Amino acid sequence: MNIHLATVAIIAANVLISLRGFNDLRFFERYKFNIGAIQSGQKNRMFTSGFLHVDFAHLFLNMFTLYFFANVVISWFGPVEFLILYFISLVAGSLLALFFHRNEPFYSAVGASGAVTGILYSAILLQPDMKLILMFIPIPIPAYILGIGYMLYSIYGMKNRLGNIGHTAHFGGAVGGYVITLFFKPELFVSETLMVILLAIPIVILFVMEKLGKL
Repeated sequence: MNIHLATVAIIAANVLISLRGFNDLRFFERYKFNIGAIQSGQKNRMFTSGFLHVDFAHLFLNMFTLYFFANVVISWFGPVEFLILYFISLVAGSLLALFFHRNEPFYSAVGASGAVTGILYSAILLQPDMKLILMFIPIPIPAYILGIGYMLYSIYGMKNRLGNIGHTAHFGGAVGGYVITLFFKPELFVSETLMVILLAIPIVILFVMEKLGKL
């Protein structure tokens, strides 16, 4: 599979900045996502944290996922729109994390997961007939089922604080990818009406639960 220059640029930026963070704890601490620091005025952390990773496995998983789905988005929209979608998803993930953890000054996170999840959700919306194979499920599964399942799992993870994972950023990134994809291609409301509704269900569930105080 050919890799577009825009994807190469994003991967290179993540690798270079993450490597700096691996080798420089002060750099890592200064630019990671941290609620207290952001509330005190260091808003750039909402962006810079998306290029830092905990370790090589974390970095590889995000870049590997991006590699597989970036071309779908680029083929539909082009590289400029792909980059816009990537960065808006990154910030959307940070904004949702800031909203849900606003009363937790020590809450911290890093990783491109929000941005990458936005690209993944966009790709699913654009090509819902895609089939994906997971390592532990050796049969093709429709992409939209995995997308919805992942979002519902993220809600469960947010509610139960599962693992050292930024479930909120993942969810926010997916919302960003969903909204911007529909903004760029509103005809999907007509051509993929059912898919637009199905992929919106986890988003509605999240905000209803938040409104009811269930998170």
